[in-house]
Amino acid sequence: MFADYSTSDLIAIFAMQGFAGLILFSVFVLMALGLAIIFGQMGVINMAHGEFMILGAYVTYLMSNLFSDYMPAIFGMYFFVAMAVAFVAAGALGMLVEWALIRHLYKRPLDTLLATWGLSLILQQTYRTVFGAREVGVSIPDWMMGSLPITDLIEVPINGIFVMVLAISISVGVYVMMYRSGWGKQVRAINNNRQMADAVGINTAWTDRMTFAIGCGVAGVAGSAFTMIGSTGPTSGQLYIVDTFLVVVFGGAGSLLGTIASAFSISQAQSIMEFFLSGSMAKVLTLLTVVGILMLRPQGLFSLKLRK
Repeated sequence: MFADYSTSDLIAIFAMQGFAGLILFSVFVLMALGLAIIFGQMGVINMAHGEFMILGAYVTYLMSNLFSDYMPAIFGMYFFVAMAVAFVAAGALGMLVEWALIRHLYKRPLDTLLATWGLSLILQQTYRTVFGAREVGVSIPDWMMGSLPITDLIEVPINGIFVMVLAISISVGVYVMMYRSGWGKQVRAINNNRQMADAVGINTAWTDRMTFAIGCGVAGVAGSAFTMIGSTGPTSGQLYIVDTFLVVVFGGAGSLLGTIASAFSISQAQSIMEFFLSGSMAKVLTLLTVVGILMLRPQGLFSLKLRK
């Protein structure tokens, strides 16, 4: 297989596929961060997480059309507004879902799986009714167009670099929020011992609602980033939900470092193998490798030590 390529070609191929893997890694991280907050800290299996991502993508699509039609002079800045609106929209829907549905199902993870799976079907049909069954795409600002030449054979797209910078920024923000803020201490205290946290005066109900909302809001931002690399349809979120759960479980539920390491490993392996194999075979081999590792280390790459 490799004999058909020169050394310089192989270097260029692996570099380009490695960068494509970094873009996929960025989307995985943005999706998995929100799910790690919800699943890792709350124990809620949110099968509708992909639909919260697609809500963010549709919000970005609407912002793109709004700025293009009514504010073309500042169209280049629409994406930053879209990310903020996507976070608020997905977070607000998350708060509503937690209040109406999730708060009744704590300590019943299988019930949350079934309930959120039903919610995902409802949201998919809602998107299909409102936006139509056909996929839509956003207009990328001029400053995101094109690519940066690294060598004569290697070029990296500017929008891919932007998605990676966004993923790094969100990761740092989640780390500060979860491990360097008073609110993060409350979330971890509830995860450790809900009864004791309630006894010392922590408003567990409100903290749960905000935790779920923030996790959904991060998924909304992931949806905005998703529009830079793919088109948006009512069922697009289902293409990533399995990979996202795989990233969270493989990294270790509740571990931010594990989520990032897992997303990097899976995305790079999948991206490089996709060049030499079919996309489906690359995904199957990646899945089998992850399952094999989880059989040897079921707690994931990084496990949190909780006091009993």
